[in-house]
Amino acid sequence: MTSAIVILARIRSIGGLTTLTSCSNDDNGIAEPAGQVLQNGEWTGTGEGRSGTIVVKLVVKNHQVEQATVVSQSESVFAQETINNLVAKALGRTDMMSVEVDGITGATLTSTGVIDAINAALQAAMGNTSDTEKTYQEGTCDIVVVGAGGAGLSAAVAAAETDSRLKIVVLEKQGILGGNTNYSTGGINAAETDIQKGLGIEDTKQLFYDDTMRGGKNENIPSLVRNLVDNAPATISWLTGLGADLTDVGLMGGSSMKRTHRPQGGSAIGPHLMKVLKTACQKENVEIRTSNKVTGLLTAVDGRVTGVCVQNANGSSYQITARAVIIATGGFGANLAMVAKLQPSLSGFATLNHPGATGDAFDWVTAIGGATIQMANIQIHPTAEATNHILITEAVRGNGAILVNHEGQRFCNEMDTRDVVSAAILAQPQEEALLVFDQTVRQSLASIETYANQHLLCEGSTLEELAGQLGIPADQFAQAVSRYNAWQKAGHDDDFGRSATGMPGALETAPFYAVRVKPAIHHTMGGLSVNTETQVLRADGTPIGGLYAAGEVTGGLHGANRLGGNGVADIVVNGRLAGLAASKRLARSDHP
Repeated sequence: MTSAIVILARIRSIGGLTTLTSCSNDDNGIAEPAGQVLQNGEWTGTGEGRSGTIVVKLVVKNHQVEQATVVSQSESVFAQETINNLVAKALGRTDMMSVEVDGITGATLTSTGVIDAINAALQAAMGNTSDTEKTYQEGTCDIVVVGAGGAGLSAAVAAAETDSRLKIVVLEKQGILGGNTNYSTGGINAAETDIQKGLGIEDTKQLFYDDTMRGGKNENIPSLVRNLVDNAPATISWLTGLGADLTDVGLMGGSSMKRTHRPQGGSAIGPHLMKVLKTACQKENVEIRTSNKVTGLLTAVDGRVTGVCVQNANGSSYQITARAVIIATGGFGANLAMVAKLQPSLSGFATLNHPGATGDAFDWVTAIGGATIQMANIQIHPTAEATNHILITEAVRGNGAILVNHEGQRFCNEMDTRDVVSAAILAQPQEEALLVFDQTVRQSLASIETYANQHLLCEGSTLEELAGQLGIPADQFAQAVSRYNAWQKAGHDDDFGRSATGMPGALETAPFYAVRVKPAIHHTMGGLSVNTETQVLRADGTPIGGLYAAGEVTGGLHGANRLGGNGVADIVVNGRLAGLAASKRLARSDHP
Protein backbone atom coordinates (compact mmCIF):
# COMPACT_ATOMS: atom_id res chain seq x y z
CA MET A 1 0.00 0.00 0.00
CA THR A 2 1.12 3.56 -0.67
CA SER A 3 2.18 5.43 2.45
CA ALA A 4 0.07 8.42 3.44
CA ILE A 5 1.46 11.72 2.19
CA VAL A 6 0.29 15.32 2.09
CA ILE A 7 -0.37 16.64 -1.44
CA LEU A 8 -0.39 20.37 -2.14
CA ALA A 9 -1.22 21.79 -5.57
CA ARG A 10 0.30 24.84 -7.23
CA ILE A 11 -1.45 26.05 -10.37
CA ARG A 12 0.41 28.20 -12.84
CA SER A 13 -0.48 29.20 -16.39
CA ILE A 14 2.33 29.33 -18.93
CA GLY A 15 1.47 30.10 -22.53
CA GLY A 16 -2.02 28.67 -22.13
CA LEU A 17 -0.80 25.51 -20.39
CA THR A 18 -2.12 24.44 -17.01
CA THR A 19 0.52 22.78 -14.84
CA LEU A 20 0.04 21.29 -11.39
CA THR A 21 2.90 20.09 -9.22
CA SER A 22 2.64 17.94 -6.10
CA CYS A 23 4.81 18.82 -3.12
CA SER A 24 5.40 15.92 -0.74
CA ASN A 25 6.79 16.14 2.76
CA ASP A 26 8.76 13.01 1.93
CA ASP A 27 10.16 12.53 -1.56
CA ASN A 28 12.05 9.38 -0.57
CA GLY A 29 11.15 5.96 0.70
CA ILE A 30 7.64 5.88 -0.79
CA ALA A 31 6.39 2.31 -0.95
CA GLU A 32 5.52 0.97 -4.38
CA PRO A 33 1.77 0.67 -5.01
CA ALA A 34 0.10 -2.70 -5.17
CA GLY A 35 -0.54 -4.07 -8.65
CA GLN A 36 0.92 -2.34 -11.69
CA VAL A 37 3.55 0.25 -10.89
CA LEU A 38 3.86 3.64 -12.56
CA GLN A 39 7.25 3.98 -14.21
CA ASN A 40 9.18 7.16 -13.60
CA GLY A 41 9.33 9.61 -16.51
CA GLU A 42 7.02 11.75 -18.63
CA TRP A 43 3.83 10.26 -20.07
CA THR A 44 1.18 11.75 -22.36
CA GLY A 45 -2.47 10.85 -22.86
CA THR A 46 -5.40 12.22 -24.85
CA GLY A 47 -9.16 12.43 -24.37
CA GLU A 48 -12.11 14.01 -26.17
CA GLY A 49 -13.76 17.01 -24.50
CA ARG A 50 -16.74 19.12 -25.51
CA SER A 51 -14.75 21.20 -27.99
CA GLY A 52 -12.04 18.80 -29.13
CA THR A 53 -9.01 16.80 -28.06
CA ILE A 54 -7.52 17.30 -24.59
CA VAL A 55 -3.85 16.38 -24.14
CA VAL A 56 -2.41 15.81 -20.66
CA LYS A 57 1.22 15.17 -19.67
CA LEU A 58 2.10 13.48 -16.38
CA VAL A 59 5.50 13.47 -14.71
CA VAL A 60 5.99 10.37 -12.55
CA LYS A 61 8.58 10.33 -9.79
CA ASN A 62 8.96 7.66 -7.10
CA HIS A 63 6.17 5.75 -8.87
CA GLN A 64 3.50 8.37 -8.34
CA VAL A 65 2.29 11.42 -10.27
CA GLU A 66 4.37 14.44 -9.26
CA GLN A 67 3.24 16.88 -11.95
CA ALA A 68 0.27 17.13 -14.32
CA THR A 69 0.07 19.50 -17.27
CA VAL A 70 -2.73 20.16 -19.75
CA VAL A 71 -0.66 20.49 -22.88
CA SER A 72 -3.54 21.52 -25.13
CA GLN A 73 -7.31 21.88 -25.01
CA SER A 74 -10.04 23.88 -26.71
CA GLU A 75 -12.59 23.96 -23.90
CA SER A 76 -14.38 27.15 -22.91
CA VAL A 77 -13.19 29.52 -20.21
CA PHE A 78 -16.22 28.30 -18.24
CA ALA A 79 -14.65 24.81 -18.12
CA GLN A 80 -11.23 25.91 -16.86
CA GLU A 81 -12.01 25.34 -13.18
CA THR A 82 -13.27 21.85 -14.01
CA ILE A 83 -10.03 21.11 -15.83
CA ASN A 84 -7.87 22.46 -13.01
CA ASN A 85 -9.76 20.52 -10.34
CA LEU A 86 -9.51 17.24 -12.22
CA VAL A 87 -5.84 17.65 -13.05
CA ALA A 88 -5.21 18.38 -9.37
CA LYS A 89 -6.86 15.04 -8.55
CA ALA A 90 -4.12 13.33 -10.59
CA LEU A 91 -1.38 14.48 -8.24
CA GLY A 92 0.01 11.74 -6.04
CA ARG A 93 -1.96 9.05 -7.87
CA THR A 94 -0.76 5.52 -8.42
CA ASP A 95 -4.00 4.21 -9.92
CA MET A 96 -6.71 5.04 -12.46
CA MET A 97 -9.29 7.80 -12.09
CA SER A 98 -13.02 7.22 -12.50
CA VAL A 99 -15.88 9.44 -13.56
CA GLU A 100 -18.00 8.48 -10.55
CA VAL A 101 -15.33 8.87 -7.87
CA ASP A 102 -13.14 11.63 -9.28
CA GLY A 103 -15.48 13.58 -11.56
CA ILE A 104 -15.63 16.55 -9.21
CA THR A 105 -18.11 18.54 -11.25
CA GLY A 106 -20.10 15.60 -12.53
CA ALA A 107 -19.85 13.75 -15.80
CA THR A 108 -19.68 16.58 -18.31
CA LEU A 109 -18.04 16.24 -21.70
CA THR A 110 -15.07 18.20 -20.39
CA SER A 111 -14.61 16.17 -17.20
CA THR A 112 -14.81 12.80 -18.94
CA GLY A 113 -12.34 14.03 -21.56
CA VAL A 114 -9.84 15.15 -18.92
CA ILE A 115 -10.20 11.92 -16.93
CA ASP A 116 -9.75 9.86 -20.09
CA ALA A 117 -6.59 11.79 -21.00
CA ILE A 118 -5.15 11.31 -17.51
CA ASN A 119 -5.98 7.60 -17.55
CA ALA A 120 -4.37 7.18 -20.97
CA ALA A 121 -1.19 8.72 -19.59
CA LEU A 122 -1.36 6.51 -16.49
CA GLN A 123 -1.80 3.43 -18.69
CA ALA A 124 1.26 4.44 -20.68
CA ALA A 125 3.21 4.87 -17.44
CA MET A 126 2.22 1.33 -16.46
CA GLY A 127 3.53 0.02 -19.76
CA ASN A 128 0.07 -0.83 -21.09
CA THR A 129 -0.65 -0.33 -24.77
CA SER A 130 -3.79 1.68 -25.40
CA ASP A 131 -6.30 0.77 -28.09
CA THR A 132 -5.19 3.81 -30.06
CA GLU A 133 -1.79 2.13 -30.40
CA LYS A 134 -3.03 -1.39 -31.10
CA THR A 135 -3.67 -2.86 -34.53
CA TYR A 136 -6.26 -5.63 -34.35
CA GLN A 137 -6.39 -8.37 -36.98
CA GLU A 138 -9.12 -10.61 -38.40
CA GLY A 139 -10.78 -12.77 -35.76
CA THR A 140 -13.84 -14.67 -34.61
CA CYS A 141 -16.03 -14.61 -31.53
CA ASP A 142 -19.51 -15.65 -30.42
CA ILE A 143 -21.11 -12.24 -29.93
CA VAL A 144 -20.03 -8.78 -31.07
CA VAL A 145 -21.60 -5.82 -29.28
CA VAL A 146 -21.27 -2.49 -31.09
CA GLY A 147 -21.27 0.39 -28.61
CA ALA A 148 -19.98 0.49 -25.03
CA GLY A 149 -22.66 2.60 -23.37
CA GLY A 150 -25.30 1.41 -20.94
CA ALA A 151 -27.15 -0.71 -23.52
CA GLY A 152 -24.03 -2.34 -24.93
CA LEU A 153 -22.48 -3.26 -21.60
CA SER A 154 -25.84 -4.48 -20.26
CA ALA A 155 -26.08 -6.78 -23.28
CA ALA A 156 -22.52 -8.01 -22.88
CA VAL A 157 -22.89 -8.79 -19.18
CA ALA A 158 -26.25 -10.52 -19.61
CA ALA A 159 -24.93 -12.71 -22.41
CA ALA A 160 -21.73 -13.56 -20.57
CA GLU A 161 -23.63 -14.59 -17.46
CA THR A 162 -25.54 -17.23 -19.40
CA ASP A 163 -22.42 -19.12 -20.48
CA SER A 164 -18.88 -18.36 -19.32
CA ARG A 165 -17.53 -20.07 -22.45
CA LEU A 166 -18.93 -17.40 -24.77
CA LYS A 167 -16.35 -15.09 -26.30
CA ILE A 168 -17.85 -11.61 -26.32
CA VAL A 169 -16.20 -8.55 -27.85
CA VAL A 170 -17.50 -5.00 -27.33
CA LEU A 171 -16.43 -2.40 -29.91
CA GLU A 172 -16.51 1.33 -29.11
CA LYS A 173 -15.52 4.02 -31.60
CA GLN A 174 -14.85 6.63 -28.91
CA GLY A 175 -11.81 6.56 -26.67
CA ILE A 176 -13.93 6.11 -23.54
CA LEU A 177 -16.82 3.96 -22.42
CA GLY A 178 -20.29 5.26 -21.67
CA GLY A 179 -21.52 7.46 -24.49
CA ASN A 180 -24.57 9.43 -23.44
CA THR A 181 -24.99 7.18 -20.40
CA ASN A 182 -22.09 9.06 -18.80
CA TYR A 183 -24.24 12.20 -18.73
CA SER A 184 -27.51 10.68 -17.57
CA THR A 185 -28.61 12.12 -14.25
CA GLY A 186 -32.24 11.03 -13.78
CA GLY A 187 -32.74 7.34 -13.10
CA ILE A 188 -34.43 4.12 -14.22
CA ASN A 189 -38.20 3.83 -14.40
CA ALA A 190 -39.75 0.60 -13.15
CA ALA A 191 -43.05 -0.27 -11.45
CA GLU A 192 -43.93 -2.87 -8.81
CA THR A 193 -40.33 -3.21 -7.66
CA ASP A 194 -39.29 -4.44 -4.24
CA ILE A 195 -37.60 -1.10 -3.65
CA GLN A 196 -40.85 0.79 -4.28
CA LYS A 197 -42.75 -1.57 -2.00
CA GLY A 198 -40.19 -1.05 0.75
CA LEU A 199 -40.71 2.71 0.46
CA GLY A 200 -44.51 2.39 0.52
CA ILE A 201 -44.94 3.51 -3.09
CA GLU A 202 -48.09 1.95 -4.54
CA ASP A 203 -47.32 1.84 -8.24
CA THR A 204 -48.49 -0.62 -10.91
CA LYS A 205 -47.18 -1.82 -14.24
CA GLN A 206 -50.45 -0.73 -15.82
CA LEU A 207 -49.94 2.85 -14.61
CA PHE A 208 -46.39 2.75 -15.98
CA TYR A 209 -47.71 1.48 -19.32
CA ASP A 210 -50.48 4.10 -19.45
CA ASP A 211 -48.11 6.96 -18.57
CA THR A 212 -45.64 5.89 -21.26
CA MET A 213 -48.30 5.56 -23.95
CA ARG A 214 -49.87 8.88 -23.03
CA GLY A 215 -46.48 10.59 -22.94
CA GLY A 216 -45.67 9.21 -26.38
CA LYS A 217 -48.98 10.52 -27.83
CA ASN A 218 -49.97 6.87 -28.36
CA GLU A 219 -47.52 6.61 -31.23
CA ASN A 220 -45.59 4.03 -29.22
CA ILE A 221 -45.65 0.41 -30.38
CA PRO A 222 -47.75 -1.17 -27.58
CA SER A 223 -45.87 -4.49 -27.54
CA LEU A 224 -42.54 -2.72 -27.00
CA VAL A 225 -43.97 -0.65 -24.17
CA ARG A 226 -45.49 -3.70 -22.51
CA ASN A 227 -42.20 -5.54 -22.87
CA LEU A 228 -40.32 -2.70 -21.16
CA VAL A 229 -42.84 -2.45 -18.34
CA ASP A 230 -42.97 -6.19 -17.71
CA ASN A 231 -39.19 -6.65 -17.67
CA ALA A 232 -38.22 -3.52 -15.74
CA PRO A 233 -38.59 -4.93 -12.19
CA ALA A 234 -36.39 -7.94 -12.96
CA THR A 235 -33.81 -5.63 -14.49
CA ILE A 236 -33.74 -3.48 -11.34
CA SER A 237 -33.13 -6.65 -9.31
CA TRP A 238 -30.42 -7.74 -11.77
CA LEU A 239 -28.62 -4.41 -11.50
CA THR A 240 -28.77 -4.36 -7.71
CA GLY A 241 -27.36 -7.88 -7.80
CA LEU A 242 -24.42 -6.48 -9.77
CA GLY A 243 -23.87 -3.88 -7.05
CA ALA A 244 -25.96 -0.92 -8.22
CA ASP A 245 -27.50 1.40 -5.63
CA LEU A 246 -31.05 2.14 -6.78
CA THR A 247 -32.58 2.77 -3.38
CA ASP A 248 -33.76 6.35 -3.99
CA VAL A 249 -37.00 6.57 -5.98
CA GLY A 250 -38.13 9.90 -7.44
CA LEU A 251 -40.73 11.43 -9.72
CA MET A 252 -40.15 12.55 -13.32
CA GLY A 253 -42.34 14.55 -15.68
CA GLY A 254 -45.28 12.64 -17.16
CA SER A 255 -45.20 9.91 -14.51
CA SER A 256 -48.15 9.55 -12.18
CA MET A 257 -46.12 7.86 -9.43
CA LYS A 258 -42.59 7.86 -8.06
CA ARG A 259 -40.83 5.16 -10.10
CA THR A 260 -37.46 6.60 -11.12
CA HIS A 261 -34.83 4.45 -9.37
CA ARG A 262 -31.48 6.12 -8.69
CA PRO A 263 -28.59 6.10 -6.18
CA GLN A 264 -29.25 7.23 -2.62
CA GLY A 265 -29.56 10.98 -2.28
CA GLY A 266 -30.51 11.42 -5.92
CA SER A 267 -26.98 11.14 -7.31
CA ALA A 268 -26.55 10.88 -11.08
CA ILE A 269 -27.44 7.44 -12.41
CA GLY A 270 -25.16 7.42 -15.47
CA PRO A 271 -21.63 7.39 -14.00
CA HIS A 272 -22.76 4.99 -11.27
CA LEU A 273 -24.32 2.61 -13.78
CA MET A 274 -21.24 2.64 -16.00
CA LYS A 275 -18.99 1.80 -13.08
CA VAL A 276 -21.20 -1.15 -12.12
CA LEU A 277 -21.42 -2.49 -15.69
CA LYS A 278 -17.72 -2.02 -16.41
CA THR A 279 -16.84 -3.98 -13.25
CA ALA A 280 -19.27 -6.72 -14.27
CA CYS A 281 -17.71 -6.91 -17.74
CA GLN A 282 -14.30 -7.34 -16.19
CA LYS A 283 -15.62 -10.08 -13.91
CA GLU A 284 -17.19 -11.90 -16.87
CA ASN A 285 -14.03 -11.55 -19.02
CA VAL A 286 -15.77 -9.48 -21.69
CA GLU A 287 -13.23 -7.95 -24.08
CA ILE A 288 -13.76 -4.22 -24.69
CA ARG A 289 -11.95 -2.40 -27.50
CA THR A 290 -12.13 1.38 -27.54
CA SER A 291 -11.13 3.57 -30.52
CA ASN A 292 -12.39 0.75 -32.80
CA LYS A 293 -15.04 2.01 -35.21
CA VAL A 294 -17.47 -0.36 -36.90
CA THR A 295 -18.01 0.59 -40.54
CA GLY A 296 -20.37 -2.11 -41.78
CA LEU A 297 -21.97 -5.53 -41.32
CA LEU A 298 -20.95 -8.89 -42.77
CA THR A 299 -23.74 -11.07 -44.16
CA ALA A 300 -24.18 -14.60 -45.48
CA VAL A 301 -25.89 -15.52 -48.75
CA ASP A 302 -29.18 -16.08 -46.93
CA GLY A 303 -29.07 -12.58 -45.42
CA ARG A 304 -27.95 -13.53 -41.93
CA VAL A 305 -25.52 -11.15 -40.24
CA THR A 306 -22.22 -12.92 -39.64
CA GLY A 307 -19.98 -10.19 -38.24
CA VAL A 308 -18.71 -6.64 -38.59
CA CYS A 309 -16.15 -4.59 -40.46
CA VAL A 310 -13.98 -2.53 -38.11
CA GLN A 311 -11.49 0.31 -38.44
CA ASN A 312 -8.49 0.44 -36.13
CA ALA A 313 -7.42 3.76 -34.60
CA ASN A 314 -4.62 3.97 -37.18
CA GLY A 315 -7.10 3.71 -40.05
CA SER A 316 -6.43 0.11 -41.04
CA SER A 317 -9.39 -2.26 -41.32
CA TYR A 318 -10.21 -5.75 -40.14
CA GLN A 319 -13.21 -8.04 -39.80
CA ILE A 320 -14.68 -9.99 -36.90
CA THR A 321 -16.82 -13.00 -37.73
CA ALA A 322 -19.48 -13.60 -35.08
CA ARG A 323 -22.48 -15.80 -34.49
CA ALA A 324 -24.56 -12.81 -33.34
CA VAL A 325 -24.22 -9.02 -33.52
CA ILE A 326 -25.88 -6.60 -31.09
CA ILE A 327 -26.07 -2.95 -32.13
CA ALA A 328 -26.11 -0.53 -29.20
CA THR A 329 -24.65 2.59 -30.78
CA GLY A 330 -27.12 5.12 -29.41
CA GLY A 331 -28.99 7.81 -31.29
CA PHE A 332 -28.05 10.62 -33.66
CA GLY A 333 -28.60 13.68 -31.48
CA ALA A 334 -25.07 15.00 -32.12
CA ASN A 335 -25.51 14.78 -35.91
CA LEU A 336 -27.05 18.22 -36.29
CA ALA A 337 -27.27 17.98 -40.07
CA MET A 338 -29.22 14.73 -39.79
CA VAL A 339 -31.47 16.20 -37.10
CA ALA A 340 -32.22 19.30 -39.22
CA LYS A 341 -32.93 17.17 -42.30
CA LEU A 342 -35.40 14.96 -40.45
CA GLN A 343 -36.89 17.74 -38.32
CA PRO A 344 -36.26 21.19 -39.91
CA SER A 345 -37.84 22.97 -36.94
CA LEU A 346 -34.83 21.97 -34.83
CA SER A 347 -32.27 23.59 -37.10
CA GLY A 348 -29.96 25.78 -35.01
CA PHE A 349 -30.72 24.08 -31.69
CA ALA A 350 -27.82 23.12 -29.40
CA THR A 351 -27.41 19.47 -28.43
CA LEU A 352 -26.93 17.71 -25.10
CA ASN A 353 -25.44 14.65 -26.78
CA HIS A 354 -21.87 13.39 -26.66
CA PRO A 355 -19.87 13.78 -29.92
CA GLY A 356 -20.18 10.11 -30.89
CA ALA A 357 -23.99 10.16 -31.16
CA THR A 358 -23.94 10.47 -34.95
CA GLY A 359 -26.25 7.66 -36.12
CA ASP A 360 -23.64 5.60 -37.97
CA ALA A 361 -25.53 2.31 -37.62
CA PHE A 362 -28.50 3.34 -39.72
CA ASP A 363 -26.49 3.21 -42.92
CA TRP A 364 -25.11 -0.27 -42.15
CA VAL A 365 -28.50 -1.73 -41.33
CA THR A 366 -30.54 -0.16 -44.11
CA ALA A 367 -27.83 -1.32 -46.56
CA ILE A 368 -28.76 -4.94 -45.77
CA GLY A 369 -32.53 -4.36 -45.82
CA GLY A 370 -33.18 -3.33 -42.25
CA ALA A 371 -36.05 -0.92 -41.53
CA THR A 372 -36.23 2.25 -39.49
CA ILE A 373 -39.24 3.75 -37.76
CA GLN A 374 -40.37 7.21 -36.60
CA MET A 375 -37.03 8.83 -37.43
CA ALA A 376 -38.47 12.36 -37.29
CA ASN A 377 -39.49 11.91 -33.64
CA ILE A 378 -36.72 13.91 -31.96
CA GLN A 379 -37.01 15.18 -28.41
CA ILE A 380 -35.75 18.45 -27.02
CA HIS A 381 -35.17 18.60 -23.27
CA PRO A 382 -36.73 21.68 -21.67
CA THR A 383 -34.02 22.42 -19.12
CA ALA A 384 -30.55 22.72 -20.60
CA GLU A 385 -28.43 25.43 -18.95
CA ALA A 386 -28.83 28.28 -21.41
CA THR A 387 -25.22 29.27 -22.02
CA ASN A 388 -23.18 26.07 -21.80
CA HIS A 389 -25.89 23.55 -22.75
CA ILE A 390 -25.47 21.35 -19.67
CA LEU A 391 -28.44 19.13 -18.87
CA ILE A 392 -30.32 20.09 -15.72
CA THR A 393 -32.06 16.91 -14.68
CA GLU A 394 -35.84 16.74 -14.59
CA ALA A 395 -35.47 15.42 -11.04
CA VAL A 396 -34.90 19.02 -9.86
CA ARG A 397 -38.48 19.78 -10.86
CA GLY A 398 -39.59 16.42 -9.52
CA ASN A 399 -38.16 17.39 -6.14
CA GLY A 400 -40.07 20.68 -6.12
CA ALA A 401 -38.56 23.33 -8.43
CA ILE A 402 -40.72 25.65 -10.53
CA LEU A 403 -40.24 27.54 -13.80
CA VAL A 404 -40.77 31.26 -14.17
CA ASN A 405 -40.31 33.58 -17.14
CA HIS A 406 -38.45 36.89 -17.29
CA GLU A 407 -41.58 38.60 -16.03
CA GLY A 408 -41.30 36.57 -12.82
CA GLN A 409 -44.39 34.47 -13.55
CA ARG A 410 -45.05 30.75 -13.71
CA PHE A 411 -46.37 29.71 -17.12
CA CYS A 412 -46.88 25.91 -17.18
CA ASN A 413 -47.19 22.68 -15.24
CA GLU A 414 -43.50 22.01 -14.66
CA MET A 415 -44.12 18.26 -14.40
CA ASP A 416 -45.85 17.92 -17.74
CA THR A 417 -44.19 15.90 -20.51
CA ARG A 418 -40.95 17.21 -22.01
CA ASP A 419 -42.48 18.26 -25.31
CA VAL A 420 -45.18 20.31 -23.59
CA VAL A 421 -42.79 22.01 -21.17
CA SER A 422 -40.29 22.71 -23.96
CA ALA A 423 -42.99 24.29 -26.12
CA ALA A 424 -44.09 26.44 -23.18
CA ILE A 425 -40.53 27.70 -22.60
CA LEU A 426 -40.03 28.46 -26.29
CA ALA A 427 -43.18 30.59 -26.17
CA GLN A 428 -41.64 32.84 -23.47
CA PRO A 429 -39.59 36.01 -24.06
CA GLN A 430 -36.06 35.09 -25.19
CA GLU A 431 -37.28 31.48 -25.54
CA GLU A 432 -35.89 30.64 -22.11
CA ALA A 433 -36.96 30.33 -18.48
CA LEU A 434 -35.62 30.37 -14.93
CA LEU A 435 -35.62 27.15 -12.92
CA VAL A 436 -36.21 28.19 -9.30
CA PHE A 437 -35.83 26.19 -6.08
CA ASP A 438 -34.88 26.59 -2.42
CA GLN A 439 -32.34 25.10 -0.02
CA THR A 440 -34.63 22.18 0.85
CA VAL A 441 -34.77 21.11 -2.80
CA ARG A 442 -31.00 21.52 -3.12
CA GLN A 443 -30.38 19.30 -0.11
CA SER A 444 -32.79 16.67 -1.42
CA LEU A 445 -30.88 15.97 -4.65
CA ALA A 446 -27.15 15.30 -4.86
CA SER A 447 -27.10 16.09 -8.58
CA ILE A 448 -27.66 19.77 -7.77
CA GLU A 449 -24.23 19.93 -6.15
CA THR A 450 -22.66 19.23 -9.55
CA TYR A 451 -24.43 22.32 -10.90
CA ALA A 452 -23.19 24.35 -7.93
CA ASN A 453 -19.64 23.14 -8.58
CA GLN A 454 -19.99 24.30 -12.18
CA HIS A 455 -21.17 27.74 -10.99
CA LEU A 456 -24.52 27.39 -12.74
CA LEU A 457 -26.60 28.50 -9.74
CA CYS A 458 -27.66 32.07 -9.11
CA GLU A 459 -28.25 32.53 -5.37
CA GLY A 460 -30.15 34.98 -3.18
CA SER A 461 -30.77 35.11 0.55
CA THR A 462 -34.31 36.27 -0.21
CA LEU A 463 -36.58 35.98 -3.22
CA GLU A 464 -36.24 39.71 -3.77
CA GLU A 465 -32.44 39.48 -3.77
CA LEU A 466 -32.56 36.58 -6.22
CA ALA A 467 -34.91 38.54 -8.49
CA GLY A 468 -32.49 41.45 -8.49
CA GLN A 469 -29.63 39.22 -9.59
CA LEU A 470 -31.81 37.71 -12.30
CA GLY A 471 -33.06 41.07 -13.52
CA ILE A 472 -36.75 40.20 -13.15
CA PRO A 473 -39.56 42.08 -11.33
CA ALA A 474 -39.13 41.29 -7.64
CA ASP A 475 -42.77 41.85 -6.61
CA GLN A 476 -44.21 39.65 -9.34
CA PHE A 477 -41.63 36.95 -8.69
CA ALA A 478 -42.29 36.86 -4.95
CA GLN A 479 -46.04 36.77 -5.58
CA ALA A 480 -45.64 33.88 -8.04
CA VAL A 481 -43.68 31.83 -5.53
CA SER A 482 -46.13 32.67 -2.76
CA ARG A 483 -49.05 31.61 -4.96
CA TYR A 484 -47.31 28.32 -5.82
CA ASN A 485 -46.65 27.67 -2.13
CA ALA A 486 -50.33 28.20 -1.38
CA TRP A 487 -51.34 25.67 -4.05
CA GLN A 488 -48.74 23.23 -2.72
CA LYS A 489 -50.16 23.43 0.79
CA ALA A 490 -53.70 23.06 -0.54
CA GLY A 491 -52.68 19.93 -2.44
CA HIS A 492 -53.89 21.18 -5.83
CA ASP A 493 -52.55 23.62 -8.42
CA ASP A 494 -55.51 25.53 -9.82
CA ASP A 495 -53.26 27.58 -12.12
CA PHE A 496 -51.59 24.84 -14.16
CA GLY A 497 -52.74 21.50 -12.80
CA ARG A 498 -49.51 20.28 -11.21
CA SER A 499 -50.41 17.26 -9.09
CA ALA A 500 -49.99 17.05 -5.33
CA THR A 501 -47.42 14.27 -5.86
CA GLY A 502 -45.50 16.63 -8.11
CA MET A 503 -45.41 19.36 -5.45
CA PRO A 504 -43.47 17.70 -2.61
CA GLY A 505 -42.84 20.92 -0.67
CA ALA A 506 -43.26 24.67 -0.56
CA LEU A 507 -40.34 26.88 -1.63
CA GLU A 508 -39.74 28.67 1.65
CA THR A 509 -36.25 27.80 2.91
CA ALA A 510 -33.50 30.32 2.15
CA PRO A 511 -31.25 30.66 0.32
CA PHE A 512 -33.08 30.53 -2.99
CA TYR A 513 -31.56 29.48 -6.32
CA ALA A 514 -32.18 29.78 -10.05
CA VAL A 515 -30.68 28.41 -13.25
CA ARG A 516 -31.31 29.99 -16.65
CA VAL A 517 -32.55 27.23 -18.97
CA LYS A 518 -33.73 26.69 -22.52
CA PRO A 519 -34.58 23.60 -24.60
CA ALA A 520 -31.86 21.63 -26.43
CA ILE A 521 -31.76 18.45 -28.53
CA HIS A 522 -31.76 15.52 -26.15
CA HIS A 523 -33.09 12.20 -27.46
CA THR A 524 -33.92 10.63 -30.79
CA MET A 525 -37.00 8.44 -30.35
CA GLY A 526 -36.88 7.01 -33.87
CA GLY A 527 -34.47 4.29 -34.92
CA LEU A 528 -34.12 0.71 -36.06
CA SER A 529 -37.29 -1.33 -36.16
CA VAL A 530 -37.15 -4.17 -33.62
CA ASN A 531 -39.47 -6.72 -32.05
CA THR A 532 -39.83 -7.71 -28.39
CA GLU A 533 -36.95 -10.18 -28.84
CA THR A 534 -34.75 -7.17 -29.79
CA GLN A 535 -34.31 -8.63 -33.29
CA VAL A 536 -33.80 -6.05 -36.04
CA LEU A 537 -36.63 -6.19 -38.59
CA ARG A 538 -36.96 -5.72 -42.33
CA ALA A 539 -39.69 -3.54 -43.80
CA ASP A 540 -41.94 -6.62 -44.11
CA GLY A 541 -41.60 -7.33 -40.38
CA THR A 542 -39.37 -10.38 -40.69
CA PRO A 543 -36.24 -10.47 -38.49
CA ILE A 544 -32.72 -10.32 -39.88
CA GLY A 545 -30.99 -13.43 -38.63
CA GLY A 546 -28.20 -12.89 -36.15
CA LEU A 547 -28.83 -9.14 -35.69
CA TYR A 548 -30.12 -7.53 -32.50
CA ALA A 549 -30.37 -3.93 -31.30
CA ALA A 550 -31.09 -2.14 -28.03
CA GLY A 551 -31.28 1.36 -26.62
CA GLU A 552 -31.58 4.69 -28.36
CA VAL A 553 -30.54 3.23 -31.71
CA THR A 554 -33.98 1.57 -31.84
CA GLY A 555 -37.35 3.20 -32.49
CA GLY A 556 -41.01 2.77 -31.61
CA LEU A 557 -40.80 2.38 -27.85
CA HIS A 558 -41.13 6.03 -26.89
CA GLY A 559 -43.47 7.20 -29.63
CA ALA A 560 -43.60 10.96 -30.14
CA ASN A 561 -42.10 11.86 -26.75
CA ARG A 562 -39.92 10.01 -24.22
CA LEU A 563 -40.69 10.27 -20.52
CA GLY A 564 -37.84 11.10 -18.15
CA GLY A 565 -36.47 7.88 -16.65
CA ASN A 566 -37.57 5.77 -19.62
CA GLY A 567 -34.31 6.37 -21.51
CA VAL A 568 -32.09 4.59 -19.01
CA ALA A 569 -34.83 1.99 -18.50
CA ASP A 570 -34.72 1.36 -22.25
CA ILE A 571 -30.97 0.81 -22.37
CA VAL A 572 -30.70 -1.49 -19.38
CA VAL A 573 -33.92 -3.46 -19.89
CA ASN A 574 -33.54 -3.96 -23.62
CA GLY A 575 -29.76 -4.20 -23.43
CA ARG A 576 -30.14 -7.09 -21.02
CA LEU A 577 -32.86 -8.69 -23.18
CA ALA A 578 -30.66 -8.40 -26.29
CA GLY A 579 -27.81 -10.18 -24.52
CA LEU A 580 -30.14 -12.93 -23.35
CA ALA A 581 -31.73 -13.30 -26.80
CA ALA A 582 -28.38 -13.53 -28.56
CA SER A 583 -27.00 -16.09 -26.13
CA LYS A 584 -30.23 -18.08 -26.34
CA ARG A 585 -29.89 -18.21 -30.11
CA LEU A 586 -26.37 -19.55 -29.83
CA ALA A 587 -27.54 -22.27 -27.46
CA ARG A 588 -30.09 -23.62 -29.93
CA SER A 589 -28.85 -26.63 -31.83
CA ASP A 590 -30.48 -25.49 -35.06
CA HIS A 591 -28.19 -22.44 -35.16
CA PRO A 592 -24.61 -23.70 -34.82
